[in-house]
Amino acid sequence: MPDGNVEMWGGVECTIRRVGNDYYDQLVSSGHHTRLEDLDLFADLGIKKLRYPVLWEQVAPESLDNPDWTWTDERLNRLRELGIEPIVTLLHHGSGPRYTALHQKNFVPGLARFARMVAERYPWLKYYTPVNEPLTTARFSGLYGIWYPHGLDDRTFVRIQLNHIKGVKAAMQAIREINPDAQLVQTEDLGKTQCTPNLQYQADFDNNRRWLTFDLLCGRVDTSHPLWSYLRDNGATAKELRELVEVPLPPDMLGINYYITSERFLDENHQHFPGHHRISSHERPDYVDVEAVRVRAVELAGLSGMLTEAWERYQLPLAVTEVHLNCTREEQMRWLQQAWDAANQVRATGADVRAITVWSLLGAYDWNSLLTRPGSHYESGVFDLSGGWPRPTALFKMVRNLALDGQHDHPILRSKGWWEREERFLFHHHSPTHTS
Repeated sequence: MPDGNVEMWGGVECTIRRVGNDYYDQLVSSGHHTRLEDLDLFADLGIKKLRYPVLWEQVAPESLDNPDWTWTDERLNRLRELGIEPIVTLLHHGSGPRYTALHQKNFVPGLARFARMVAERYPWLKYYTPVNEPLTTARFSGLYGIWYPHGLDDRTFVRIQLNHIKGVKAAMQAIREINPDAQLVQTEDLGKTQCTPNLQYQADFDNNRRWLTFDLLCGRVDTSHPLWSYLRDNGATAKELRELVEVPLPPDMLGINYYITSERFLDENHQHFPGHHRISSHERPDYVDVEAVRVRAVELAGLSGMLTEAWERYQLPLAVTEVHLNCTREEQMRWLQQAWDAANQVRATGADVRAITVWSLLGAYDWNSLLTRPGSHYESGVFDLSGGWPRPTALFKMVRNLALDGQHDHPILRSKGWWEREERFLFHHHSPTHTS
């Protein structure tokens, strides 16, 4: 059984997303792009590691033959001086520079070449996330049409996801030729789907798909895998799937991201959900997909349940790599405390849970519209930028105390968060629910 508490890490929201021909950079929106001194503020929190960007689109926007390392040189060297170990992200919900895209053949070799360049320039870097949340990005970019290349079909989704996984593998192989000790910290949003009995087939599919990033990297997607036929029917070749089985790349650490909206509920009784988008199919009944936290009939698995499932399935080291709630300071504190407690409780059972990561240290922009309406919304984090400069919020002292002492006491933490109170329920019908 592991001794002691989990560690406290930090993260900077750094998405560079593409919609059509337009790129949108969270680092520019937050002003962090021009504020080196933010790193000193992060160091004051006492965090040991920081999820931090070294992004392909930023370093080599026009060509890999002409990279600009000015920004990353300054930032990474300052982090070394401050004693903070970066976990570098090479692609964060992005599609890459204009000379590639997630579904194109040059994506995998391009990402691998960039990864090698990063490792050659910064051979001391140990922790890498070549692609953040591959499955989430593949769904939004290939299945739902929200981000570039705006695919709306299973074939585009499958190709993007396979490119992501093959890109992660090629990137880590290139990095390890420079630094054999480099470690892969693979992040993914790990949700769960519950449903009415008539939609069990869809919940089963969703609950198998949620593991796809980790299953592919761990070499588990063989002919007996429940998604083998789906992948083959939608463009995956037997050869490329077998190559992932025969030469797997198990992550050194699974990064579990869990949000209040990660758990979903499916219901074909759409009259109970006025105003919610209905998912239509020619062969199956229409249904709605809503946040499970809002439905009275649903019992949530919660972060502790997600961590336990991931540990039992893979027996690999775990970290919670994003903890964030878009809400009041008080609710943000309760959400962080709950994540801290859950990680430590699961660790106490014998699971190798290493850390939780307070995400969006500087807050985040426009996630309420999935980054499709730039400039419409700001949500604060440990620091509040609404006044134009990072101002510590109530989370600052809490994060510092948890990082340095493993505990934080505040009267606010003695009451439940809104997600545990009666007021959370918007849908009160009592359909029986199923889950897998």
